[in-house]
Amino acid sequence: MSENPACPELELPAKVVGNILKASGLSIGVAESCTGGLIAARLTDIPGSSDYFTGGVVAYSNDIKISLLDVPRSTLDLYGAVSKETAVAMARGIRELTSSGLGLAVTGIAGPGGGTPAKPRGLVYISLAYGDGAICRECRFPGERADVRRCTVDAALDLVKQFLLSGSA
Repeated sequence: MSENPACPELELPAKVVGNILKASGLSIGVAESCTGGLIAARLTDIPGSSDYFTGGVVAYSNDIKISLLDVPRSTLDLYGAVSKETAVAMARGIRELTSSGLGLAVTGIAGPGGGTPAKPRGLVYISLAYGDGAICRECRFPGERADVRRCTVDAALDLVKQFLLSGSA
């Protein structure tokens, strides 16, 4: 959902997430691959986001995933960059790097190329790290590159919102 001046009663998902983070005193850092910084942009579109957004990394290459986010090379070699294991490692890594209460990470294949029968275009993993735990969702989004990226951002923000509203935080 994007901001629509014709529908001011609709709150942006990033604003809802921000309000909950602010009220709970939690902070969040993001590690993005297939979205290329769109989640950070969406979160920082909200005035006052510096109260809860600590920072982000666009980790497109495996070298950056390894050097900045401490994703083990063995994880990448064994499971690949687009995997549950890598998403969880990225989420834990960004949480540590930014000293945030929550670490959010996404990795996937936005297309149009890069997909395989085992890992098709639209396959995305979204992970949220917290305390000693982490959750990860596997998603398959239809459409072209822009559609996959937009759906990934929306799903990632929804995961954070659902986690925060569940009282697990």
